[in-house]
Amino acid sequence: MKLYQLHTIQKLPVSLDEAWKFFSSPANLKVITPSYMGFDITSGGNEPMYAGQIIQYMVTPVAGIKTKWVTEITHVKEPYYFVDEQRFGPYALWHHKHFFREIEGGVEMEDIVDYKLPFGILGQAVHPLMVRPKLEEIFNFRRKKLVELFGSYKKETA
Repeated sequence: MKLYQLHTIQKLPVSLDEAWKFFSSPANLKVITPSYMGFDITSGGNEPMYAGQIIQYMVTPVAGIKTKWVTEITHVKEPYYFVDEQRFGPYALWHHKHFFREIEGGVEMEDIVDYKLPFGILGQAVHPLMVRPKLEEIFNFRRKKLVELFGSYKKETA
């Protein structure tokens, strides 16, 4: 079993409460996902995040193939972190931790995604060619979109 990890950190010039308000609203996930992915919440995303929440999506990750994705919000400690885990979807395992820390002049967001691909050796073979580059592309889009929405982080100086 091959387990992969994607780890990103981004700083934004917003308060911890502002960051939490944005990221704890499932509807905002569509805002920070590339439009070509056809991301749509089909159920469970119309209320603030809570542990045990089941959210269903339709997404088109590759070659125009629509895929149903079901996640559960398993842990929430407002405004510091939440965890979502795939219950049904394209990965054999998807465990995504979102951390928020107040820093001078803003907030630092950290994402740690542990994931496993289906199809054994075949999944491992396509990981460096398709899966990893696609995930990095999605997170890079998100990084740029967040700067567009909230501005660039500049540490305050005395």
